[in-house]
Amino acid sequence: MKHTHSLRWMLLAFSPILWMACDSNSTSGEGTTFDTAHAEMPTPISLAEFPASTEFPKAQLNMGNVTATKVGDDSIKLSFQFKVANYELKSQTPDATGMQCNNSKDGQHIHFVLDNAPYKALYEPKTEVTLAKNTEHLLVAFLSRSYHQSLKNKEAALMYRFKIDDAGKLSVLETPKTPVLTYSRPKGDYIGKDIDNLLLDFYVWNASLGNDYAVKVHLTADLVDTSFVLKEWKSYFLKNIPEGEATIKLTLVDKNGEKVSGDATEVSRTIHLAKEEPMK
Repeated sequence: MKHTHSLRWMLLAFSPILWMACDSNSTSGEGTTFDTAHAEMPTPISLAEFPASTEFPKAQLNMGNVTATKVGDDSIKLSFQFKVANYELKSQTPDATGMQCNNSKDGQHIHFVLDNAPYKALYEPKTEVTLAKNTEHLLVAFLSRSYHQSLKNKEAALMYRFKIDDAGKLSVLETPKTPVLTYSRPKGDYIGKDIDNLLLDFYVWNASLGNDYAVKVHLTADLVDTSFVLKEWKSYFLKNIPEGEATIKLTLVDKNGEKVSGDATEVSRTIHLAKEEPMK
């Protein structure tokens, strides 16, 4: 016989920032359900505040030159150059050793997010991508600490919307005026101690979280299917996600909990966790 149980969230000191509820049928939100027909109850997922981070209030990221080169008959190669000020790429963030989460040995970098695909980490202020002709794209880029947490002062981020026409010509388009939600972390594979504290981080444009907007997080993993809603734009730790595959979907919602319309208001990632190698 299949039984379903709801587990309360283990939240740390800032739990008032969340809208929580007991089950997926509640009008005020969703919670955690488990199928325990043939398995033990897992440790409840918990959401914790990310520790205070080193701030870089004067850091700036701006677009430099973008050049297009023809590649075959149907594609072009774009070369992006960025301008970084008051921030040192490839340097370790001063408080990195105390964060107890995944940290890049290569230091601080740029998160390059094209069309809300998984980001590319840039340790030099440049990159190249090959794209098809007759397509439109939205690039979001922002500075990241060495432990992958985004800098959330808007001077440290940019949006760049562009089109490639049939002839392979690049045209810059007006950036969106409507809300945009960009996924950053968690991303990829986590092994060993890195699975203990998973950074949950995202970027919000043209919307202020609070009374009118929020970000709904839907997490599914082995024996876990849970949702919660964040009303404040900051970073968090996800804890106790079971080993194996997990999927995290972020959705920008309005004050009624409904998805905000738009092409860039919902995105998901699948990650993999293992206590030790080899990863299953």
